[in-house]
Amino acid sequence: MVEDDSEEEAEGESGEMPAAAAVPPLQRCNGFLPGKEAEGGGRAAPAGGGEQAAEAEAMLSAGGGRVETRLSRRRLAVLAVFSCYSLVNAFQWIQYSILSNVFASFYGVSFTQIDWLSMVYMVAYVPLILPATWLLDARGLRLTALLGSGLNGLGAWLKCGSLAPGRYPLTLAAQAVCAVAQVFILGLPSRIASVWFGPTEVSTACAVAVLGNQLGTAIGFLLPPVLVPNTPDDIDLMAHNISIMFYGTAIVSTLLFFLTGVVFEEKPKYPPSHSQAVLQAMPPEDYSYKQSIINLFRNIPFVLLLISYGIMTGAFYSVSTLLNQMIVTHYEGEEVNAGRIGLTLVVAGMVGSIICGLWLDYTKTYKQTTLIVYILSFIGLLVFTFTLDLGYLIVVFVTGGVLGFFMTGYLPLGFEFAVEITYPESEGTSSGLLNASAQIFGILFTLVQGKLTTDYSPRAGNLFLCAWIFVGIILTALIKSDLRRHNVNSGIMNLDVKAVPVDSPAEPESTALKIQSAL
Repeated sequence: MVEDDSEEEAEGESGEMPAAAAVPPLQRCNGFLPGKEAEGGGRAAPAGGGEQAAEAEAMLSAGGGRVETRLSRRRLAVLAVFSCYSLVNAFQWIQYSILSNVFASFYGVSFTQIDWLSMVYMVAYVPLILPATWLLDARGLRLTALLGSGLNGLGAWLKCGSLAPGRYPLTLAAQAVCAVAQVFILGLPSRIASVWFGPTEVSTACAVAVLGNQLGTAIGFLLPPVLVPNTPDDIDLMAHNISIMFYGTAIVSTLLFFLTGVVFEEKPKYPPSHSQAVLQAMPPEDYSYKQSIINLFRNIPFVLLLISYGIMTGAFYSVSTLLNQMIVTHYEGEEVNAGRIGLTLVVAGMVGSIICGLWLDYTKTYKQTTLIVYILSFIGLLVFTFTLDLGYLIVVFVTGGVLGFFMTGYLPLGFEFAVEITYPESEGTSSGLLNASAQIFGILFTLVQGKLTTDYSPRAGNLFLCAWIFVGIILTALIKSDLRRHNVNSGIMNLDVKAVPVDSPAEPESTALKIQSAL
């Protein structure tokens, strides 16, 4: 284990940050920062520059203390372990859908029942997300991580008992356990990034955390068709091949559960950024989870993002679930290549995620980047739709890669944009609501697109998604970019991006904390 007191390093903003005066512990009343509560028990402050100035003044008010921020080396181990068990969870989500014809034959069920092995992830998420985000806020990061990795392993072992025809109910129950594990996983990337990483790397860290889930989907597209070839005339051989996949997944997930217990800590010894130092100074007993939810739904930019994120991510879930059916409709017997196309889609998206994360850390252009990626995803899906039936698999590989680069590259953008426009509300709560929206849209899109694909053609299903993504573009364009977290950090750090000089006449002294040039 890496010890924070001996391994902490000063990187960028690390070290002691002298404030203009002592910063007293900040009180949070009914979910609001000081000065925001109404006489009658609390009200939402109006959006806009006045609110930002008031919040900045409250959080960075003069006081004679020293705010010390450092980056812990443990953060890299935390990020790596989380990414790995998130990978395994995503692998278990897609392993049935990419072999829908194989598992339908093995269990003797319909394609719709196999689709439910994917959709159960979406169904479980919606009712459980509020309890899960409450647990994250009330009991912390470590317990949530252990629950996610532990349930992931439990579900994997239960699947090992379903290795016989006629045991579809057991494999559905096992997949439901993995689906519950997902509830404690999907909301963590932005929380891990904010709690453990500094402001110049937080978006990249979030992208890497999301990348683990994407990589799991990619491996889920690639590995199952190789491990479990379609052998309809030899059910025993099919069961043997499935057992290799199930037992291997169970062993890996168990190992990752133990690593989670060793590596994960609640938070580093020192906060990695000033925005985290401000949040950690707030007494936890004064935090209101209910009021935090109300604040988020009163935040119009967040509500717009909530819908647009759900549309884009739900469309990705639907395409991933139905990819096998779309490919084999036009290219019979190409199950392995269907998996490779899915791999291409997700790997390209992983590259897009990292590039977008690095771009956001450098420019902080959250809305512009999100809107551009949204538009390019729409164009990519249109091109994929109208080239799918040309008869050339190489064309599908290329168009699938372009689609994946933008569509899955969008995922971390939504997380980080939400954290920025909702600060100081909990990152886990905003991310959880985004994921809940994605699951709801994913269920609806999968059912409708699957029906259109079966009754008409894959083109009809894809055009249905295109129409919804166009709506998402309009909603994204309407979002007001109010980068609250970045404004707090830029007010106390000497950054190249939008740095505010100490004696700048454009920034009132009450809203910025002067920093020594030694930083």
